[in-house]
Amino acid sequence: MAFVSELKRTHYCGQVSLEQRDQTVILMGWVNNRRDHGGLVFVDLRDREGVVQVVLDPGKEKTAVAKKLRNEFVIGIKGKVLARPDGMVNDKMKTGAIEIEVEECEILAEAETPPFVIGDPNVSEAVRLKYRYLSLRNPELQRCLKLRHEVTKVVRDALTDEGFWEVETPILYKSTPEGARDYLVPSRVNQGDFYALPQSPQTLKQLLMVGGIDRYFQIARCFRDEDLRADRQPEFSQIDLEMTFVDEDDIRTLNEKLLRTIWKQVKGVDIEQISTIDYNVAMAEYGSDKPDLRNPMKIVECTDLVEGCGFKVFDSTIANGGVVRALGLPVKETVSRSQIDKWMKVIKSDGAGGIVWIKKENGEYLSPVNKFLSQELLGSIYERVCPEGYGTVLMVSDTANIVSRSLGTLRGLLGQQFDLIDTSKDVFCWVVNFPLLDYDDKENRWVACHHPFTMPKEDHVEALKSGDASQLGKVQAKAYDLVCNGNELAGGSIRIHNQEIQSAMFKALGLTEEQAKQKFGYFVEALTYGTPPHGGIAWGLDRLVMILAGTDAIRDVIAYPKTAKAQCLMSESPSKVDPHQLLELGIKVLDKKNT
Repeated sequence: MAFVSELKRTHYCGQVSLEQRDQTVILMGWVNNRRDHGGLVFVDLRDREGVVQVVLDPGKEKTAVAKKLRNEFVIGIKGKVLARPDGMVNDKMKTGAIEIEVEECEILAEAETPPFVIGDPNVSEAVRLKYRYLSLRNPELQRCLKLRHEVTKVVRDALTDEGFWEVETPILYKSTPEGARDYLVPSRVNQGDFYALPQSPQTLKQLLMVGGIDRYFQIARCFRDEDLRADRQPEFSQIDLEMTFVDEDDIRTLNEKLLRTIWKQVKGVDIEQISTIDYNVAMAEYGSDKPDLRNPMKIVECTDLVEGCGFKVFDSTIANGGVVRALGLPVKETVSRSQIDKWMKVIKSDGAGGIVWIKKENGEYLSPVNKFLSQELLGSIYERVCPEGYGTVLMVSDTANIVSRSLGTLRGLLGQQFDLIDTSKDVFCWVVNFPLLDYDDKENRWVACHHPFTMPKEDHVEALKSGDASQLGKVQAKAYDLVCNGNELAGGSIRIHNQEIQSAMFKALGLTEEQAKQKFGYFVEALTYGTPPHGGIAWGLDRLVMILAGTDAIRDVIAYPKTAKAQCLMSESPSKVDPHQLLELGIKVLDKKNT
């Protein structure tokens, strides 16, 4: 094989241009397609950097293999770079101004006919995942993976310049309760005991701060055994960082700088001012703690307008401490009743009972509650919710949580359906002042909104220590999320560095001293040896690259993703293992019927 061993590649296919005119180049890659024009054979040769047209004469000894070439054959060619004749330039190709007159060609590997055409968008997701190694030849997928590489390089360089050290933490670690399900790994040496794959390096990076590392970061692999969505995988990557002697503003300032650096270097875009939104405001006005600010619609408070209006649904809701809020759909065309019925089904899935709508036609306000609400009251509601003077009012009444959730879902749906979202730009915000705890009715206990190591606001510490159930729900956290286009890009907090406050947190979560010691004893003990104030944040790397790449599926930016059932179709994993392996681990697999 002369190519590779003797004839070394001089250029990537996509990098050859008129600058190399009349030069001899050596290229290697895949046959993207082959066109036989009788006397000559034209081949589009592809590698990761692009495609270039090469021309072979099958009548010559060193290029006679042109007759055998088929799609996805791997070949090496040596030839002269020529300018394409007038009228033959292809402006759609990066290399469209040149072609290679091949002097020598060798087949390096033959290929069976692939099960699909590389780059065909109509191939099913299942087939593309089964043959992922073929999908990886798709230039669009390669673009996403190259972008991922560029992003991680920018992050590493930027954080290194800020004095951070990249430190790796263990993959085999201790099970961490108070989060998603762990992936467990049985120990052969210590039968009956298990490691867990880390959901995040949370306690480990905090212990690095206890150890005096001061500024840490890591492109960390994390694992969570949870139900999947388009933007979630069982194993994923975080840009994880932690700092000592900082407060919320310090961390947010540094991460804004990192954000601006990423967008400038990767997209060439300068980010405008980043707003800060209180959690309660975000929930009340957008129905989400990760609002898409490209969507102009806001949820409008109407409780004060309709209180005591005589409409039983509103009156009973308000009497029981609920709220009445609305969205104004800012479109001039008439919205049909059947369309509103479809939206009702959507909000009912979020727990809401239904929608009360108001339309304005010929100066009159139309609504299914006309007999309960006067024209004057309907007009007051309409003017508040639709100040432009046109559109449709969509009102929901229930508890504040249900109204926020349902109108937030509806806001996103309407933004997409009526093309209200400005997709030409990325819009960011910080969401702050999260609650520290949330009450889980199913488990009948308080759970941490972020994680059990989040510091409460200074003036809320005593309320946490008190353990008073009437006060715990009011405690706010020193936590912050960075949001982009309705996606949580990063989330973090100032951590508890005081052992007394940490114990109060565990107690609020319903852990006894014995349980806390069993699960977190090593960590709590570390806090007693002089722990500096510290905090950090974790970026979702996969989601970050997904946004930068302009795709809506996280699988597009991961080399080997899993399906929605957490399966790898290519390797057919997870899979059964040899019984002898289970015997060594002291594990017996029960029949599903008996579990």
